[in-house]
Amino acid sequence: MMRRLSALTLSISLALIAPVALAEPSAADRATARTLAQEGQHALETKNYTMAIDKFSRADSLVHAPTLLLGLARAQVGATKLVEAQENYNRIIREGVATGAPKSWSKAVDDANKEVGAISPRIPWVTIIVLGPSSPEVVIDSTPVPHASLGVKRAINPGTHKVKVSAEGYLPQEKSIALTEGQSLNVNIELEQAPESAPPPEKKAVATTSVDTSASSSGSGEWRRTVAYVAFGVGGASLIVGGVAGGLAIAKNGQLADNCPVHNQCETKYGTNIETYHRLGTISDVGFIVGGVGIAAGVVLLLTQPKDTTAGATRVTPYIGLGNAGVAGVF
Repeated sequence: MMRRLSALTLSISLALIAPVALAEPSAADRATARTLAQEGQHALETKNYTMAIDKFSRADSLVHAPTLLLGLARAQVGATKLVEAQENYNRIIREGVATGAPKSWSKAVDDANKEVGAISPRIPWVTIIVLGPSSPEVVIDSTPVPHASLGVKRAINPGTHKVKVSAEGYLPQEKSIALTEGQSLNVNIELEQAPESAPPPEKKAVATTSVDTSASSSGSGEWRRTVAYVAFGVGGASLIVGGVAGGLAIAKNGQLADNCPVHNQCETKYGTNIETYHRLGTISDVGFIVGGVGIAAGVVLLLTQPKDTTAGATRVTPYIGLGNAGVAGVF
């Protein structure tokens, strides 16, 4: 095995000296590629596959050659990157070599034909089926999966992988899967619809109590006017009663004065008349007092009521006459 790898290293170094049909690398590129190939071969022999992949990839990007792709494919097999290794083997076979190419290049093609057959049975396959959305986005590890690859077998390297599925309007899901060499696995992932986002809370309108001044003023005015009318009515009636009672009391007093020049001497004969006189006097006084208070209250209520600016507002004017009282105005 060591002789084989050493011979491969020598072949790679010699092959890099040969001209390339396409773009001609510079001398510096060839020297760098040669060094990278030797370092990659050493990493492959020591099973440092990650380093070998890096060195061979760099070398092939500088000077493309089947020998470098072969070293890269073998490093990828060692790192169980079987899908990539198979593709590089097939690329070597597909590109082939031109007539007159170095023997190491022809040998690389022959080796690729022999080794690729052992890779295919080892490659695992995964079938990802997404239920729910019609256009889901699927990512395996960090590699997006095309929609055309969903629901069908897709080559994948053995090992543990993370499958992330998302779609607009659905809750994303993540699933871990593990595959061994040659395994086929179906992965069904059903996405649940995301709950509808609650609408932003509406700003609560600050409850403001708008006072209808016109209505309140009108109501207050109506109430005051009603009470004022009642006060005028009571006052007027009381003044009338007081006036009538006063007139009768004056007449009764005149009779007593004619019949009883000395008031104390008439108590026995005219006692009833004297009591009537006093009663009438009391009624008259009370009538005038109640009447005065009623009229005064009515006036105050009307004067202090809210002003009514509307057309056709009520205007009231109290009046007091001889033996009568009341209000006058426009209603």
